Amino acid sequence: MLTNVVISPAAKIAKNVTISPFCYIDANVEIGEGTWIGPNVTVFSGARIGKNCKIFPGAVISAIPQDLKFQGEETLAIIGDNTTIRECVTINRGTKYLNKTEIGKNCLLMAYVHVAHDCLIGNNCIIANSVNLAGHISIGDWVIIEGMAAVQQFLRIGDHSFISGCSQVRKDIPPYVKAGREPVSYIGINSVGLQRRGFSQDIIHEIQDVYRYIFVKNLSLSNAIKQVMDAIPSSPERDQIISFINSAEKGIMKGFQSKDAN
Repeated sequence: MLTNVVISPAAKIAKNVTISPFCYIDANVEIGEGTWIGPNVTVFSGARIGKNCKIFPGAVISAIPQDLKFQGEETLAIIGDNTTIRECVTINRGTKYLNKTEIGKNCLLMAYVHVAHDCLIGNNCIIANSVNLAGHISIGDWVIIEGMAAVQQFLRIGDHSFISGCSQVRKDIPPYVKAGREPVSYIGINSVGLQRRGFSQDIIHEIQDVYRYIFVKNLSLSNAIKQVMDAIPSSPERDQIISFINSAEKGIMKGFQSKDAN
């Protein structure tokens, strides 16, 4: 029997869900099988929590956006299966701009992370302690962001990228890279992460070659892309990088040898 817990009768809670004391579960909430909700967790309307998640004490899921344009529209905060939300994480639901905030499967959000409205986080991501994500941020799969980093609104972070702690991210971060310093800049590709995920040495070397043109040769961005297209044969990785850069409305981070490049 649940004690010291407030659960709306309109909430949809699957079998084998553990809800600890002093939790609040609102109406219009769905929680999947096998999920554990620790003490003092608040789950507001619009939450969609997957299977086998773990949500630790003090977390607040699906609070309304901290956005003055929000007008009370019904939106969602979605958390994928097998994702762990550690202590005091806050995840705001979406606005009418996207209608949802979404975190993928098999993610880890460490203590005091904030995920603002309309953010999209892919699968298998690790967001370390006290990272702050402003609204409308898109993060790919297998991304790692180290502690106390801050990401500006409307930015994108590409698949398999790694962002060092305390970084202030003001431009898009392309896939497969490591980013750090101030201002945030290219410091190499995420070769260790790529090796762990089964990328061959040939593919890793190809990615390094692409970014040598983009970030190391001190070329303008348009000239670097042209040279990549001419010198490196088409592949899924090359094409993904070029597509990401070409669609970067806010621009991409700088190279460590070309801080003034376009």
